[in-house]
Amino acid sequence: MNQDKVLIVGAGAIGSFYGALLSKAGADVSVVCRSDYNIVKQHGYKIKSHNLGNWTFKPAQVLKTATDYKGQTDYIILCTKVISGTDRVKLIQGAVTQNTCIAFIQNGVEIEQELIDAFPKNEIISGLAFICCNRKNPGETHHLAYGKLTLGSLNKKEQTSNRAQNLSDLINRAGIESIVTDQIISSRWLKCLWNAAFNPLSVLSGGLSTEKILSTQEPLIRAIMQEVMQTAQACGHPLPAESIDINIKNTQLMPPYKTSMLLDYENHKTMEIESILGNTVSAANRVRIACPVLDALYALMKLKELSQKNI
Repeated sequence: MNQDKVLIVGAGAIGSFYGALLSKAGADVSVVCRSDYNIVKQHGYKIKSHNLGNWTFKPAQVLKTATDYKGQTDYIILCTKVISGTDRVKLIQGAVTQNTCIAFIQNGVEIEQELIDAFPKNEIISGLAFICCNRKNPGETHHLAYGKLTLGSLNKKEQTSNRAQNLSDLINRAGIESIVTDQIISSRWLKCLWNAAFNPLSVLSGGLSTEKILSTQEPLIRAIMQEVMQTAQACGHPLPAESIDINIKNTQLMPPYKTSMLLDYENHKTMEIESILGNTVSAANRVRIACPVLDALYALMKLKELSQKNI
């Protein structure tokens, strides 16, 4: 049985966690990382998981760019944040070969076309991580809750392609649930329900946890989610009627959690405002759905971003 060769590009909290799982399942996993390069090169990643225990993940290759990869990749998994100034195509193109399957585990809606257009001969897989996971210290990843990974091929070259299923099987083998769906765009909108509400509100509230935000502002959260649902439906991706209630219930069950957007803000990093909020508002405008709450949230986050740059 051939060993899958996987290259993780953007091995922060999400990339290092799923890379560690793939390695645990038997894949040959390498990483491209920049800020933690020296520590990871020397010691690997320390993974601390709420239900899987603690272990060290030592990548097969630790690289500064994808072009440095030695060999041919079966999978390139892109886990960077989708922010302005980051050229996702350029980040991976140096390691893409004819048989490379490109997957991206990233937040946001309407972010896939760039990769489909750039690599028309390669299968592209969209991935969504429903997870509480943070990078607290260099080379150290904390898995707090959940972890389900949803995958779906966007442009199967053949109906018999099983590349997404193979990736999903590896994650399941390592102890975290993963599923494959042929409705991956709808799933992406479903995740946007949570992200569009809790990510910006965690920043605008001055750093409150998801628990405190929900306990005091549930009507606002529901209003945000309702506008996302209406937009998704108008774009041809209707979500189940109970989606908002399920999101609220799941958030009540998770431990108090600092969102990725809040961590970026606190660390003076660029936030994923456009991929999560900006693209949602643009889609709503395109399909003529009124979204006054999302409009206001987006405007406030753009002001917060501007004030962050002036600090």
